[in-house]
Amino acid sequence: MDKILVYGGTFNPIHNGHLHLAASFEKITGAQRVLLVPTRVPPHKQAKELACEEDRLAMCRLAVKPFGWRVSDLEIRRESPIYTADTLEQLSALYPKARLYFLTGEDMFMTLLSWHDPIRILRSATICAAPRSTSGLAQMLAYAVKIRQAGGEALVRDVSYLPVSSTQVRRAVREKQTVHTLVPPAVESYIAQHSLYGEPD
Repeated sequence: MDKILVYGGTFNPIHNGHLHLAASFEKITGAQRVLLVPTRVPPHKQAKELACEEDRLAMCRLAVKPFGWRVSDLEIRRESPIYTADTLEQLSALYPKARLYFLTGEDMFMTLLSWHDPIRILRSATICAAPRSTSGLAQMLAYAVKIRQAGGEALVRDVSYLPVSSTQVRRAVREKQTVHTLVPPAVESYIAQHSLYGEPD
C-alpha cells in the first residue's frame, strides 16, 4: 500500500521550517508521496497579512520542486472554507489504495480533537506531529494517547526544530531584511518580484 504524507496549512509564506518538517516525516513514515495542501481561507483563525491563494500556491510549488513533491489546489479551488475532515476524505477517494498520514504542527496537534468532525479526520489518516518547543514533547505524547483513545492513530516524533516562522519571514520582508536563510531562494525571489508582505500586520 502506498503511503502519502499530506501537509496542510496556510503557508503564508512557505519556509525552510515547513520543508524540514515534511522531509523528516517523509523519512519517518516511508511515504512514497508528499502532498502539500495550501488552504484558501483558514477556518480556525483570521490569518494576518494573508497573501492571495495564487501567490501562496505558486510559492509552495517553487519550494517543493527540488524535493519532487506535489502541491494540491484542492482547498484553493473551493469558494468557501472547507475543513481537514473534508479534505482528507476527498484525498482518500482520489487515492483509495493509499494510506494517508496527516502532518501538522505542535499547536494544531494539541487541539485536534476540538476540530470540526475530528472522528472523520481520525478515520482518514494517521496524525503526525513534532514539537516546536523543548517542553512540548511530553504534552504531545500525552495528547497522542487521547487521540488513540478516540479511535485514531498518532505518530509523534522529536524532530529537530528549525526556529523559523511565517510571521518572522513577513516581518523581515517588511523591515527590508534578508530572508535567504529562512526560505528557499526561489521563494525569496518570488516575494521580491511580486512585492509581497510589504505592509504591516
